[in-house]
Amino acid sequence: MKISIIGAGNVGGLLALHLVQQGMDEVYLIDIAKGLAQAKALDLEDSRFLTKINYQIYGSEEIKEIKDSRIVVVTAGFTRRPGMSREDLLSKNAQIIKEISLKIKEFAPHCILIMVTNPLDLMTRLSLEITGFKPWRVLGMGLSLDASRFANLISKKLNISINEIEPCVIGSHGEGMLPLARLTKIRGISLEEFLTEAEIQDLVKRTIQRGAEIVSLLASGSAYLAPSLAGAEIVKVIAKDQKRIISVSTYLKGEYGLNDVCIGVPCRLGKEGVEEIIELDLNKEEKEALEASSQRLKEQYKEIKI
Repeated sequence: MKISIIGAGNVGGLLALHLVQQGMDEVYLIDIAKGLAQAKALDLEDSRFLTKINYQIYGSEEIKEIKDSRIVVVTAGFTRRPGMSREDLLSKNAQIIKEISLKIKEFAPHCILIMVTNPLDLMTRLSLEITGFKPWRVLGMGLSLDASRFANLISKKLNISINEIEPCVIGSHGEGMLPLARLTKIRGISLEEFLTEAEIQDLVKRTIQRGAEIVSLLASGSAYLAPSLAGAEIVKVIAKDQKRIISVSTYLKGEYGLNDVCIGVPCRLGKEGVEEIIELDLNKEEKEALEASSQRLKEQYKEIKI
C-alpha cells in the first residue's frame, strides 16, 4: 500500500519512521525544501538492516510522486512559535493547504486524506472543500494527541499506570478542546470519583495549554514526538482496516446537532476512512460547550480567503 507524507519536517520525518516500523512497506516523503525529503528517506533506508524490516521509502521535492497513494498525510506548513496560538497560523497555512489540496485532488483522487497541519480543524475543513472528496475520506489528527496528553497528566496526578486510563476529549484541537472528566474512565470508573472539581479543572487547563507549554520551552518549533505517533496510529488503523474508535476531526452534518463544521469527535476508522461517527451521551453543559467550540470554528473559517 502506497502512503505519502507531504512535509518532511520533524513530524513528517518521524511519522515516516513509525510507519515503516509498523510494517507499511511503501512510504513516500515529499517536501519542497531542497534535499530534505531525500536525505531523510536515505537515512531511513539505511536503517533497514538494523531494524530487520524490508520496506521501501522514497524522498522527493515533486508532489506528483504522491500519484495513486492510498493514504496521504499532510504535515506541511508553518509551525507555532512562542506566544502564537494554533489559530494564529490560519492565514499563514491556509494558502499552503489550498495549493497542496489541489495537487492531492489531481494526483491522488482516491486517497484517504489525513490532515496534521494546524489550525487542524480549519485546515481539515479547507482541504475537504478544495478537494471535493467525500467527507469520510478527509479527517484531521488532533484529539487523539490531546487525549494522550490528558491521560498522561491524569497518570502523573494519581500515580497510576497510563494503561488504566480511558481519556475522553472532544471539540476543536485548540483552545476550544473539551477534556471530559465525566466520560474519562479509570478501570471503568469516572475520573470525577477520583479528583475534586478544582483538581479536574487544573488538569483540563493544563491539557489545553500543553502544546503552548512545549512551544515555549522549545523556543523554535512545536511538539513532534507525540504528534507523529498519534498520526501513525491513525494511518495504521485505516491501512489495516482495524475498525477502532479514535477521536478525529471530521465533517458533521447533523451529528451532535452540528452542521457544516469539521470538529473532533470519536469515530470508528477503517479502510474507507471515517466509517461511523460515534455520538456520546452529552449532558446539557457539555453540549453547550461543544456548540460554542463549533461556532468559534465556523467564525474563524469565514476569515479564510479562498
